[in-house]
Amino acid sequence: MYERHAELRRWRWEKVSISGDGQGSVKEAIFSLSGNGVFGEFRYESGVHRVQRVPVTEAKGRVHTSTITIAVLPQPTEVDVQIRDSDLRIDLYRSSGAGGQHVNTTDSAVRITHIPTGMVVAMQDERSQHKNKAKGLKVLRARLYDQEREKVETARQQARNEQVGRADRSEKIRTYNFPQNRVTDHRIGENFELDRVMTGEELSSVMVALRRAEEIRHLQSLSSS
Repeated sequence: MYERHAELRRWRWEKVSISGDGQGSVKEAIFSLSGNGVFGEFRYESGVHRVQRVPVTEAKGRVHTSTITIAVLPQPTEVDVQIRDSDLRIDLYRSSGAGGQHVNTTDSAVRITHIPTGMVVAMQDERSQHKNKAKGLKVLRARLYDQEREKVETARQQARNEQVGRADRSEKIRTYNFPQNRVTDHRIGENFELDRVMTGEELSSVMVALRRAEEIRHLQSLSSS
């Protein structure tokens, strides 16, 4: 359904990983989508989706119900590290390492402290104070970048855990009723033709209806405030 919808929207669809439960079923599937407006549409898909169908192995024709939890997360972008001069304390001291008499008799070594984080970088490899400072700033920037990237990734993982962890059947957002060829989105109380939703053709209509309902709620909240 999602792959077909992505093709119709000319988005890039990429399978990241699929893991089974050892019994022939899919335990977890991760896909990546990229394109104009992807997250704006797919954010409405987060939640519990209920499927009602009659399995081919069901001899008595009974309807079986199963659920799947979907988490939609934005792709983290490159972290932009800004280092302001006011955030730095730079101390100069005499190098104690190898390099000859010139190194040991001048204050060429540099210790850079990033005040907001307390991160410290010391550099004394070069005989030039300016070169040591430049190298120290480069190392500091790399370490700050790694720290910020880790924060972003941690926040992203927490967002995923919250979406998956809070999901249960009572919080279902949508039901796919195969015997009745009907998809019901419980957030807006509207029905759609299941065949066309599953082929991706009607999924845009569902997302448009959800966006319209959200805009109406937003306008109502503004008017009542």
